[in-house]
Amino acid sequence: MLVAIILAAGGSTRMGTPKALLPDPDGRPFVARIVRALVAADISDVVIVTGNQHAGIVDAIAADRPPINPAFVNNPQPSLGQVSSLWIGLDGATRRDLEGVLVTPVDIPMVRPSTIRQVIEAWERTHAPVVRPAVGERHGHPVIFDRAVFDALRHAPLTEGARAVVHANGDRLVNVPVDDEGCVVDVDTPADYDALVKQFTKE
Repeated sequence: MLVAIILAAGGSTRMGTPKALLPDPDGRPFVARIVRALVAADISDVVIVTGNQHAGIVDAIAADRPPINPAFVNNPQPSLGQVSSLWIGLDGATRRDLEGVLVTPVDIPMVRPSTIRQVIEAWERTHAPVVRPAVGERHGHPVIFDRAVFDALRHAPLTEGARAVVHANGDRLVNVPVDDEGCVVDVDTPADYDALVKQFTKE
């Protein structure tokens, strides 16, 4: 019914090292941490979209314990932008009864399972075209796209990506209020990473 898609195909040019493989404050790679959060939120179908770091991401998931078994699909042209990875992910989410996809980029690793559950519950209640968490005025991830907008996602312009679909459904989208800084803190640069580690390291 609902498949999670982790977008992990980016080139990490500003970071200078693959963001998917960065260790979180507990030492777990970002990509594995997100999978763990999804599984803890009772999502059984997870698709990871990889790019040039496909082998490294597969190895990182294989080394994580206890074992987890997401599906992997590779974007051969990640330079086209994030929405191209979303298209690949949609193709990889092959369930016939698919009613929605829960999408999150790999550079927002600290979202709580409880936040993911809140977003899922809001979507199950409303089946709104777009459902996302919000901390005050800030909108976070993961974002659920209902099957009603799958066609729009597949035709979203490369320059705007999924934002075009979000904006087009602005009067019908659902923002779920949460108290979770982890859903809005993304990591693009080494400074962002240092700040995340400092913010989320347990004292």
